[in-house]
Order: sequence, then C-alpha cells, then structure tokens
Amino acid sequence: LKKSSSKKASQPKEKPPCRISQGMTQMKKNNVLILSAGRRVELVQDFQTEAAKFSDDVKILTTDLVPRMSSACHVSDGSFEVPLISADSYIDSIFNLAVRENIGLIIPTIDTELQKLANERDRFEAAGIHIVVSDADFIAQCRDKRKTADLFARYGIRPPKIYDREKLVFPCFAKPYDGSRAIGAKRIDTPADLTPEVLADPKLMFCQLIDIEKEFSEFTVDMYYDRQGRLKCTIPRKRLEVRTGEVSKGVTRKNSLYQTLLEKMAVLEGARGCITAQFFCNEETGEFYGVEINPRFGGGFPLTYAAGGNYPGWLMREYLGNEEIPFSDDWENNLIMLRYDAKVLVHEND
Repeated sequence: LKKSSSKKASQPKEKPPCRISQGMTQMKKNNVLILSAGRRVELVQDFQTEAAKFSDDVKILTTDLVPRMSSACHVSDGSFEVPLISADSYIDSIFNLAVRENIGLIIPTIDTELQKLANERDRFEAAGIHIVVSDADFIAQCRDKRKTADLFARYGIRPPKIYDREKLVFPCFAKPYDGSRAIGAKRIDTPADLTPEVLADPKLMFCQLIDIEKEFSEFTVDMYYDRQGRLKCTIPRKRLEVRTGEVSKGVTRKNSLYQTLLEKMAVLEGARGCITAQFFCNEETGEFYGVEINPRFGGGFPLTYAAGGNYPGWLMREYLGNEEIPFSDDWENNLIMLRYDAKVLVHEND
C-alpha cells in the first residue's frame, strides 16, 4: 500500500521546547504508539506536529485490528495489526511491538482497553515504556457511571440523581452504566415507556432528566493531569452539534464551569494524561452537573489542541523528556470548530 500525503493540522501558538539535536544522545525509546487508531487522523497529525518540535527522530506509530482500513494508520509513520482487545494475546502483542519498535510512549484511545493496560503498566514501565493510562481503580470508577456519580460527589460536584428502579421519577433518563457515545441511552417520559425490554436490562441505570434542549448545554472538558494527578490545563468545549456520539461543531468557553473545575478538581487521585469529562451546564445561572468521565483522549480533542491545549507535546516532554509541566491557562476562548468529512486515498498494488 502507498500512503498518500496528508496536510498537518494547524498548530497552537506556543513556544516550542528545545529540540534534541542529532548530535546529542538520543533516548533509548523515543517513538510514540497510538492504539486503536481507527479514524483519529487529527490526533495522529497533532502528535506528528509536536514530535517534530520535540526531537529530530520521533515516529508516531499506530495500531488497529485492520490497519489497511484505518485512515489514521495510513497517515501515521507506520502501522501494525494487533488482535482484538478482548483476546488474551492483546497485551503481549502490544508489549512485543513496543520493545521491537523502540516505543517510549503509548497512548490508548478506547475505553475497553484501559483496564487491561492499567493492570500491566508496571510491566511496561520496567521495560522503559510509558503507558499514559490512569490507575486501575480510577478507571473502574469511570467505567461504571454509578461509581462516577460518587466520584463527582466526593469532589464537591453534583451529579444527576440516580433513581431506584422501584421508585422512578418521570420523566427520567435511562442509559447503560458502562456505555459510551450515548449508545442505548433513552428518555423515559411515562411508566408506559418502561417496556419489558427496558425493565429486563440489568445494565440500565435511571437518572434525573436534565433539560439540554432549553435550560442546559452539554460541555466536554479536556483536562491534562500529570503523573502525580495534578491538573495542568483544562479546556471546556460546548457541544453545538453532535453526530453519532461525537462532536461535529463545538466552541471553547472560559466560563464559570472552568473556574469551578480549577478549584474542585485541581488534584484528581489516580488520573493521568488526558481526561475527558462531560458536564451539563446552565450558562445563565452557572449551575452544572457532572455526568461522566472518560480517562482518555476524546473525539473532539482537535479543538482543544487548536485552542492551545498542547497535550501531545506535554506528554512527550513529561514522559520522554522527564520535564515538569507547568500549569497553563493560555488558550483561546470562544474558538469554534466546524468539522467536515475528508478522505484518505489508498492505492493498492495489483
């Protein structure tokens, strides 16, 4: 397969760190591996942009179940086929690949691989390979939205109420406690909407309905936590339009939600790297609810990067360069992202 050229994403305005020249001693493991790359072309390009600033010789590599059919794999500097995440051989395949390809930094992108990787993080660290993944206990709290509600409450952030199945308040909202991208979520207006299928689903949890049509807006917040769980940057993105569970139009907002998160979530025990949290916020009153936390890069991260949240560069500097990352609030407010479909062409040889 021939890889077609692709334009790099625009870079945020930031002073580049000192480049590591070819004459200096190179780190033993300096390549970056983005797992389950799929359609994450912009994320790969953002890492490529920052890798060029960080060092003369850092490759951004990717994995996928079928790299040939992954647009991000074609844009990366090299791609590799790996087993299903559920396969027993998945972790070994990633470890062997990382050792062979001089990987120093691994970036997970899928919820279902986080727990497995967190459980094996010490094994990778012993080999000089850093997986940017939160602690296993923190991930477990994020994967179960019932536990996520308790997590928010411990940090002084109100979550939507969770109702007992036998004492529902209508209207309410039902969603799988371990779901993502709003799959399986539905509004329940009356007892008549409680079909046998809904009542028989043990994974459904029933929550307070928040009116996101009139009173509240959805916000996704990209938060950067260092290895000690200290908040270094947080950028709220208002979701203006969503397509198949991922933001297609959004805008950055430095609002009261931002100020509150700086105070209440300045330290998040067990968090590491990019943490993507969702909130419902009333922009007039400042009232907001904490909804869910995904301890990984989210689909709308390219807006955060364009606004000045240089998480790819900071990860390389922190984990590969062993630098202390300073707090940053130097990002562009009210920056709008309007996404569109693009293509990657693959020329197959006969």
